[in-house]
Amino acid sequence: MAFFHPAALLLLFLSLPFSVQSQLSLDYYQKTCPDFAQIVHDTVARKHATSPVTAAASMRLFFSDCLVGGCDGSVLVSSNVFNHAERDAEINRDLPGDAFDVVTRAKITLELSCPGIVSCSDVLAQATRDLIAATGGPSYKVELGRKDSLVSKVSDVEGNIPKPNQSIDELIKLYTAKGFTIQEMVALYGGRTIGFSNCKEFSDRLFNFSKNTPTDPEINSKYAEALKKSCADYEKNSGSSAYSDPVTPGKFDNVYYQNLLRGMGLLASDHALVKDPRTRKFVEMYAGNQALFFKDFGHAMEKMSVREVKTDGKGEVRTRCDAFNSINH
Repeated sequence: MAFFHPAALLLLFLSLPFSVQSQLSLDYYQKTCPDFAQIVHDTVARKHATSPVTAAASMRLFFSDCLVGGCDGSVLVSSNVFNHAERDAEINRDLPGDAFDVVTRAKITLELSCPGIVSCSDVLAQATRDLIAATGGPSYKVELGRKDSLVSKVSDVEGNIPKPNQSIDELIKLYTAKGFTIQEMVALYGGRTIGFSNCKEFSDRLFNFSKNTPTDPEINSKYAEALKKSCADYEKNSGSSAYSDPVTPGKFDNVYYQNLLRGMGLLASDHALVKDPRTRKFVEMYAGNQALFFKDFGHAMEKMSVREVKTDGKGEVRTRCDAFNSINH
């Protein structure tokens, strides 16, 4: 058996790179931009008051950002390869401009207060947390110090974000590959309590389920009829959508899980959570215990928010969130 001198072990330890997460902190801007938290909070409050769907939009944007390239603001870029048309088609099919708008507004104010200091990815992470809290959800910790990406490719999207009709096996494979447990995946899905989806994402369940059965028989019948009315002209009206939680759509709570148990899962992927025993047990658990859901959701979001972040030397602080600082990126 080989033995190493303590001094040699210490030298080896010191030579290892610091983890990315160790470079983040809750008070990262305490000295360089002391008004950061207040500016984001005030911007969020104003936006939420005029457009309540901003919370759902921002959370979806945040998830897309973190799952695709790491929480680095790459999803915000509208220049270069990742242009608006591609971005809207691939990630934000029914996402309104509210999420981009709240980040942009906060960033403009921050640039006036402390220019060149706060990254767009930090703004998105903080704003998402504040918006979730504004709808009644948990206020979890957000570590700060992310840098914005230098690359943004639409080709990175495919296979990295969940799709409306994915099977439970596909969902579990996607989330576990990104470091999340099955329970964390189910907790994160609870964010859909304030979510919504375009009718095109679930129209097959209403009108074209099978040759002999146009409507999925596992959907609650009254719920299915209501959705059919809401989405009657979805082929002509591309903006037709429905809330994921029709009972308390603007409130962050555990009713989403209760709805799933009643056959009121909007997307095929929502309904899949109650059909598989690996996930159903967590749906039942959160349906009956909102405090536990809030606790687990908060922890899962903390984990999500530091996923593959860029720090000093690996990214930049963009002047504008929708464009790289240099055209050469």
